Amino acid sequence: MKAIINGRIVTKDEVIDNGIIVFDNKICQLAHNIDVSGCEIYDAKGNYVIPGLVDLHTHGFCGDDVCDADINGLRRMAVAIAKNGVTSWCPTTMTVEKANIISALDTIRKLKTNPVGAKVLGANVEGPFINPTRKGAQAEENILTPDADFALENKDVIKLITVAPEMDGGLDFVEKVTSNSDITVSIGHTDADYECAKKAIEKGARHITHLFNAMTPLHHLQPGVIGAAFEDDRVSCELIADTFHVKTALYKMLARNKKDKMVLITDCIRAGGMPDGEYTLGGQPVTVKGIECRLKDGTVAGSVLTLNKAVYNFMHNSDVSIVQAVNMASLNPAMVVGEGDTIGSLEVGKCADIVIADDEMNVIKTFINGERI
Repeated sequence: MKAIINGRIVTKDEVIDNGIIVFDNKICQLAHNIDVSGCEIYDAKGNYVIPGLVDLHTHGFCGDDVCDADINGLRRMAVAIAKNGVTSWCPTTMTVEKANIISALDTIRKLKTNPVGAKVLGANVEGPFINPTRKGAQAEENILTPDADFALENKDVIKLITVAPEMDGGLDFVEKVTSNSDITVSIGHTDADYECAKKAIEKGARHITHLFNAMTPLHHLQPGVIGAAFEDDRVSCELIADTFHVKTALYKMLARNKKDKMVLITDCIRAGGMPDGEYTLGGQPVTVKGIECRLKDGTVAGSVLTLNKAVYNFMHNSDVSIVQAVNMASLNPAMVVGEGDTIGSLEVGKCADIVIADDEMNVIKTFINGERI
């Protein structure tokens, strides 16, 4: 048995100052006064004790990319992101050749079966069923018509999938996938208007891929996808909180409107954790300078954000509490993919996925299923 003492424990509802958490592979006790004799002790020294973070949308890190379909690369990523407090993740594919996506899914299956580092919840398939008009940094030559059968053939590994519902067969895709699987369908890389987005939500779409980015903008006469997402409390929304993709002036409004449906992601590419320079994304050259990643034509291409820093950025550019900010990167994303009963918060009986972090969310220690990483 292990115990973390002298921590500011962040639960889903409150902060317990000078708290104690006792765990093995699961959380056993959580309170102020607990007998920890016989336990292996970790002193938090007044730092925060938060649940392991859950990144639903990350393409790469430290030189590796999910679409490389390299099991060793995935393992390196899983270990590296754990150092940033991520204990569960969805390796994310993009709009590459279909055969490449299939290979990447097979590789994700292998890592899920024999995990190291952060636990693989399943795959996030961001492309290829998107709109060329809103492709962003996705390769247009690999965009395909929405294919529900492809998603359902891989429903054992796909947790989340993006579709542009206005594309030919897009609405039928949403209905068929959500009716025949537990896959969460997300609206993204889309030119859908408000009415089409609402139809997609009524047919089962429950998530929005990186809100504001690669979609119709919010306009008072044409509310678009953003308006539909704001209006419907069933819909969760991703945000790349790197202070570049979306102006920080909007953070407060997003928190108030979406509440527990607000989900922080990284959308990180292989350049994450690496020096500025030249990299690739989906076979396309990307230049990284500071927090900006761009294709040659200036198109924004993912990020180099880490999820612990997303929490810090959101908290310090809005009026949310640390409880709310941490939930946005732990419990809220866990709920999106149906994993909220076992991960995402510090509660007795849940997996002992625990992170000790300082006031700026720099990670000091990470535990996954009770084991220090």
